[in-house]
Amino acid sequence: MARPRRIVLVRHGESEGNADDSVYERLPDHALPLTETGSRQAGETGARLRELFGDEGVSVYVSPYRRTHETFRFFGLDPTRVRIREEPRLREQDWGNWQDRDDVRLQRALRDAYGHFFYRFAQGESGADVYDRVGAFLESLHRSFEDPDHPENVLLITHGLTMRLFCMRWFHWSVAEFESLSNPGNAETRTLVLGANGRYTLDQPFRRWRAPESYGFTG
Repeated sequence: MARPRRIVLVRHGESEGNADDSVYERLPDHALPLTETGSRQAGETGARLRELFGDEGVSVYVSPYRRTHETFRFFGLDPTRVRIREEPRLREQDWGNWQDRDDVRLQRALRDAYGHFFYRFAQGESGADVYDRVGAFLESLHRSFEDPDHPENVLLITHGLTMRLFCMRWFHWSVAEFESLSNPGNAETRTLVLGANGRYTLDQPFRRWRAPESYGFTG
């Protein structure tokens, strides 16, 4: 099994929705482009990734949203060393279709009170739903490692919540641990690094906004 040396997760650069949440009333979530700030953020992250990967190959999986595709383009990776696939299972948590700003703000407050993992947006998904599809993607990812020519690096261009849930699934974090962590900032990365012992470790932790509150010994 040709396991990669690194699995790099990247949140997209700042989108128009990050800058102005009223835009969700006019554009679908999946169609939101990057702002100028987001484009600059992606370019800066791309420079660091080019240095990290060097001459090594990269297997790229990108969420099917406009902002993630644009983020990838601003990375400027060598196309001769990259193989890229659009991966719908890495998409953003579904919050419903056209979104009313006041209703979304109310639901965000309800989610904060109820819990990010279990709260389901009206006509949308819960964090638990996203966890399930991320788990299905991980099974496919592990099967890809059976290819003896698998590149040394994997790059996932996705969304903040999806990044946390990917790590939750990979490292077997509890729900309480997940709930205690914050999303990374726009264009921030987290990297799973393969050690000499055959195990992956996270290069830097997610920011913790509170102590985990567990119902039992698994927290």
